[in-house]
Amino acid sequence: MNDSYGNKDTKVCGGEVLDHLQPAVALELRSIAHEVSYPQGVVLFSEMDAAENIYVVLGGNIKLSINSRDGRRLILHIAGKGEIVGLASALSGAPFEMTAETLYPAKLGVIARREFLGVLLRHPEAYQTLIGELGRQFTKACEQLRTVGLSSSAPQKLARLLLDWSEGGQASEAGARVHFALTHQEVGEFIGATRETVTRTLSEFKSRHLIAFHGSTLTIPSKIALESYAHC
Repeated sequence: MNDSYGNKDTKVCGGEVLDHLQPAVALELRSIAHEVSYPQGVVLFSEMDAAENIYVVLGGNIKLSINSRDGRRLILHIAGKGEIVGLASALSGAPFEMTAETLYPAKLGVIARREFLGVLLRHPEAYQTLIGELGRQFTKACEQLRTVGLSSSAPQKLARLLLDWSEGGQASEAGARVHFALTHQEVGEFIGATRETVTRTLSEFKSRHLIAFHGSTLTIPSKIALESYAHC
């Protein structure tokens, strides 16, 4: 549990999206943001909640998911440092279409929607950068839905998910290395599979030497081999 939960500081450091805005716009947004530290497992907002704030991720990760009426969950994206969470609803005024929850302890820059829109009225040139960010978020969501909806089996879905994650991983002599700290249940929520299926599939991947684990680090020795498996 993070003892700084709920503590606020109006001085917020940078963020990737903010850094791409015009300096005057970024400066004004930082001046109205409040830095808040949250422990793991805090729901920032749920589907159909009114969009009252946007959140700039300064540290940690935010899990973005959609949920069915019968309690099933599909994780669409894990937002990391520099990303803006809740941007689409803040711009449109529509309720949030997904649920946002801290995956680990996180530090966020919280900006009230009303103040955010006020900055945009004064600096309409910022819309181009923000539209680009919305396009990137839409593309990521489409990639995730493509993985879940168009792969025919859980092993194919999991292979494609691991390959997607490896794009942001670290290259090494042993292969692509990825920090793997999600539970098997959470991985299952990425691909629409049960925890048991994820556990069984990861074991199969390890036995085929498609992946290897060293603590919380997952290594893919050969992306080509895993890609072949993903398209089999």
